[in-house]
Formats: sequence, structure tokens, C-alpha cells
Amino acid sequence: MRKVTREGQVRRRFVLATLVGLLVAAAVVAASFANASSGKSSAPRSKAGTLPASACSGVYYQGKGKPKYLIASDLPMQGANRPQTTQMSSAIKFILKQHKFKAGKYTVGYQTCDDSTAQAGKWDSAKCTSNARAYAAEKSLLGVIGTFNSGCAKLEVPIANRAGLLGYVSPANTAVGLTVGGLGANPGEPNIYYPTGKRNYIRVVTRDDIQGPAGALWASKLKKKKVFVLNDKETYGLGVANTFRSAAKKLKISVVGFESWDPKASSYEALGQKVKSSGATAVYFGGIVCNNGAQLVKDIGGVVGKSVTLIGPDGWTPFSSVAAAGAAAQGMYISVPGAPASALKGVGKSFINSFKKTTGGKTVAPYVAYAAQSADVLLNAIAKSNGSRSSVTGNLFKTNVKNGILGTFKIDKNGDTNLKGITIYRMKGNDAPPVTTLYPPASITR
Repeated sequence: MRKVTREGQVRRRFVLATLVGLLVAAAVVAASFANASSGKSSAPRSKAGTLPASACSGVYYQGKGKPKYLIASDLPMQGANRPQTTQMSSAIKFILKQHKFKAGKYTVGYQTCDDSTAQAGKWDSAKCTSNARAYAAEKSLLGVIGTFNSGCAKLEVPIANRAGLLGYVSPANTAVGLTVGGLGANPGEPNIYYPTGKRNYIRVVTRDDIQGPAGALWASKLKKKKVFVLNDKETYGLGVANTFRSAAKKLKISVVGFESWDPKASSYEALGQKVKSSGATAVYFGGIVCNNGAQLVKDIGGVVGKSVTLIGPDGWTPFSSVAAAGAAAQGMYISVPGAPASALKGVGKSFINSFKKTTGGKTVAPYVAYAAQSADVLLNAIAKSNGSRSSVTGNLFKTNVKNGILGTFKIDKNGDTNLKGITIYRMKGNDAPPVTTLYPPASITR
């Protein structure tokens, strides 16, 4: 037998350790390459029981110990929407505090998550996707209040759908295709957002196949016979522009132009000249104010003058951001689904009056009541659940609210509300007082 020296043993151990280290490193590189090749990426890291600080606030919780479960909101907290979404987040905290940070027998904490970037000044597709992956990975998260923008929802909902049916309650998405097909939806919608074959998304706000026609109905009531329709090319903007155009034609309004605007343009005066040359007596802006909307309104309004009426959907909130367009914004009509805050009764009126005290008397933004109602709906669904995501989502589809913040309503099998009213507001100063609430007839919708 060959004798092995101590020196030889040490050398052999060193070689063996080196080989093991190389094999482990190779495995890590191979796994990383495989993930990159397949397009997979990991969710942002976070502490156990919380969502990542890179996108979300700390946990809001005032109960004993640590909350058993979390809920989150997914909103654009930067850019033109910030004045409104900041209030929406505060409204969610207000409702959670009313519930004493509990949903039935479960303690619940809340995190505000931002789906926007400073560079974009609005929702960002990469941020939406990253957020959704983080939500999927955090097992203590039972539901999301969001999204605000429909394009973001189309990215997040499928990821959440695969993550144990993580439920979403949107206070503001209005794109048709998120819940049903037909006018305003794209081919394959809505099934492409639900890969498991089961739904995990509801909304407490009505769709654009109601809102677009309401805008057209208002143009008709104003006796506008020729309208130029613009859109920002996004999911929401193009969808609502299409539903407006369809209803306008049914109302015998001539659509003299249908074009998109470039959010990165430095001037829209040439587009304004095109609108003026068309003979349009009204312009419909299908899109969001975050897409350089104030400059768009300023330039087009400056070219066409006050004889041409400007109309936009709810993407033109908060009203204070539209006011940045100056004189051109004054008198612009903006539609928002649902009743105005001033018209809410009972629980809704009580909420607005109480919440307003927390804002220092500032005007309550249009979607604040919807955020509050979404929080209430989600907490009630959690209270009736067994603590699993799928049971919470199942309860969301059983939502039947009586005398809630938004009144009495229920959610149907598609995830839609039966509240169909659309309120028309008119810009005055930095705000827009409500003018009337419309209920478009079936003859011009869908």
C-alpha cells in the first residue's frame, strides 16, 4: 500500500475543494443563462412579510404585533396623477383604520406601491411587471387595490392570475377588454389575461363602452355636428376613442378626423391647424393628461379658439393637471364614471366629509371615493375568506354592497359593476364642478 503524506492529503483536499467550487459556480452561471434565455427574471428582493422598498412604502399598521396579512395599492405616484393618487392612498389608509386594521379575524397591514417612474412621469410597463412579480412572490399579500391605468393592469393581472389567483380590485380601470370582448376590446380579450381559466380581477368603476358613448351623447346635447377624435395610442386612450367614435356616428355626428398624438412632441400647433381645417366644432381627447396632455390642450385650444369645444374622458384627471394648459383648458368638459363626490349620500357623504378634514379642506379628487370603496370591498372579501388568495378572490366575485360609499351595487361574473352613470365636469380655474350625470342608452353603447 502506498503511503500518503500529510502534505499530500492537504493538497488532495485543496484540489477537491477547488473542483467543487468550480462545479457550483458553473451551475449558477448555467442557471442564470437559462433564466435569461427563457426570459425569466426574479422578483425584487424584500424582507419577509413586506413588499420591496424599491417600489413600495413601509407597512402601514397600527395594531398589536405584526399584521398576519398584507394588502397593497398599485398606483402611479409620480407625474401629473400624483395629486390624485396621493389622496387615493390616504383614503385606503383611512378605511383600513376604520376597520381597525382587521378583516374579520385577520390583522391586515397596507403598503402603497408605485407603478410609475420619474422619467416617464406616469405608469411604466417595466415597473408594472416588476411590481406584479413582487406581489406574486410575497405570500402574505392577499389582494391588490389597482391598477389605476388599464395598460398596467393588462401586464399585472396575468402574473397575479398564475400566483394562486391573487385578486385585484381596480378603482379606476375603464378599458373594455379587461373584462369583456366587443367594441373597444382587442382580439383575444379578456381571456388572454386569465391563463388559468379563472378570473381574479374586478373593478368598481364602469367601462369605456359606457364612458365613450357618454362623451358622444354630451357632444350631441351641445349640438356639435363635427368632431375630431384624438388618441394617445395607449390601451385606454385608443379604446375610449373608438367607443366615442362609434357612438358619435350612431348619433349622426360626423367624425372628421381620427388621429393619434405623440406624447414626446414639443408642439401640437400643426395638429391644431389640421383640426381647424377639418371644420370640427368639437375635439375629443382619448388618452391621459400624463401624455403631455396640458401642452396638447394648450396648443390645440390656442389654434382652434373657444368656438371649438374640448371634451375628454377620465384620463384628464386630476383637474389641477389639466389646468396647467392655461386659458385653453377653461371650459373643457371631462367625463368621469360614477356620481360626483358632492352627490354621494349616506355612507358616501359621511366618508367624503370625514376624509376632507384630513386633507386640510382640499377638494377631494374624483377617484378617491372609488379607492376607499375598493379597500372596503377587499377587506370584506378577506374577512369572509380562509386566508388563501383563491378564497379572497372568490369572495370578490360575490360582492354585493348595500348603502356603501358608492351606493348600492354588485359585481357580475365578469368582474364589472352595475353602476353605469357617467358624470360630466367642466373646467373652471384649477377645478371642474360637475354639470350633469348621463346614462347612455343601449342604442349607442357596445
